[in-house]
Formats: sequence, structure tokens, C-alpha cells
Amino acid sequence: EARPKQWAKNVLVLSAPGAAGVLNEWGSAWRTILAFVALSLAASGTYFWNDILDVEADRSHPQKKFRPIAAGLVSLPTARIVGTLLLVAGVAVGFVPDWRCGVAVITYVVLTVSYSAFLKHQPVLDLIAVAAGFVIRAIAGAEAAGVEMSTWFLLCVSFGALFIVTGKRYAEMRDIGEDVASTRATLTSYSLDYLRMVLAVSLGATLVSYCTWAFATKEISGTSWPSYELSIVPMLAALMRYLLALEQGHGAAPEEVFASDRTLQFLGVMWVIIFGLGVYIG
Repeated sequence: EARPKQWAKNVLVLSAPGAAGVLNEWGSAWRTILAFVALSLAASGTYFWNDILDVEADRSHPQKKFRPIAAGLVSLPTARIVGTLLLVAGVAVGFVPDWRCGVAVITYVVLTVSYSAFLKHQPVLDLIAVAAGFVIRAIAGAEAAGVEMSTWFLLCVSFGALFIVTGKRYAEMRDIGEDVASTRATLTSYSLDYLRMVLAVSLGATLVSYCTWAFATKEISGTSWPSYELSIVPMLAALMRYLLALEQGHGAAPEEVFASDRTLQFLGVMWVIIFGLGVYIG
């Protein structure tokens, strides 16, 4: 299935253009929107192929057996055609704003299909592959808008993605308990202590890289407004709030946590306002 709810992850394409202050320019904004559309189409295509590759396993899974392909609502030949068309359409749209954006979309497709085929069965590599998918989204947005990504920004996105992905695995292990193999085979290779360690490392690296990026951006911009420094506060609070959600037994579906947690939403809005003031007014 296309899983349009997952398209929200592609909002990351806005991160680099937004931080560079070019989203108020029609050309950059339009190209960024095209990158979002390209990744959404490509993502839907990869979801179709994921469900095709996992059809037998999904049919024996208590929740996944209701997916259209596993339930027989969509035939395998039809799914293959639709999945392939979505992939081709996504790549084609990706080349419209910039050829580098198109290459990023191709890289995303190759990575995601590889994950569905075999990487998700490899401990550690499964975490890195999913996190890399988020990084590629940010890169696609930057290439589409024609802006450079600083090293610290890239590190922040990378470790932030690893934090979210590891948190998802951690929440799954806590929720399922001993029957982890029935949901995700690689979970049998992890322990809660190991995942806590990865969470701590990725959280610390995210904060350090974000703080360094914020101060560097303030210095480069030459603004006297303290917006970049102040944006560290809602960022830190949001990360800690999400970590609390994990400890409370949530986080197996990060998008649902973000959609239902009013405090996280408030912190997100505050971050956008504070950082946006520095970029577009300061």
C-alpha cells in the first residue's frame, strides 16, 4: 500500500532550505515542494515493494495480515506494476528541480529497497539504513533548493535520525517483550541495555552538533538577535520529552507520538518561531 501517512517524514526536505532562509523565495520553495512530491512518490513505491517482499511473513503477522497485499485485496502483479510506476514517477520528478536531487531520490530508492530485501535482517545495519533514509531526505531538499548543508547540520540530522530510529526499536522491545522475533527478527540481537546506550550516544551527539551548528550559524549571519542560541532550549526540551515518552512505553510509532503529544507539538512550534525569527527577521 502507498501509506500516505508516512509522507510526513518527507517534511525533512524543508529543513535545509528553511534553515538557509530561502523558503520565502518562490523558485526555491517550488523546487523544494517538487522534492517533497518526488520522495513521497518514491516512498510509496518502496512500501509497495516492501509489502511484496514480505507478503508471506505479513500473512502470519497479527496486524500486518490486514495490509491490502497480504489480505489479497491487491494482487501481486498489480502491486508490482503500481510499485514500479511510483518509483519511476518519483525519480522522474526528482530530476525536475535539480539533477542532484534526482540522484538523491535514486539513492533513497536503492537504500530503501535494499533495506526491505536484506538490510533489515542485519543488526546495526538496519538502524543505520533507516537513519540514512532521513539524511537523504534532508540532502534532497538542499539540492533541490540549491543550498549548502553545513557539516554540523548534517551531523545533527544524522544523529537525530539515529536517535528516533533507535527509540522506535527500544519501544518495540519494551512493548513486545520476549516475543520480539515475531515482529522484527533483528530485535533478538539487541538488548534493552544496548539500545539505551545507543540512545544516549545519539542524543548527546545530536545536542552537541545542534548547539555547535546554532552558534556557528549565529556567527555567520552576523545578527545580534539571540534566536539561534535560544532555539537550543525547545530543541533540548523536545528531545527529552521524546525520551520520556519512550520510558513511558510509547515510541513504537514515532509519528503517532508527534501527532498526539501536545507538549511536543508546542515545543516544535516554539522552535520554528524562535529559529525562524533568526533566519527571516534577525
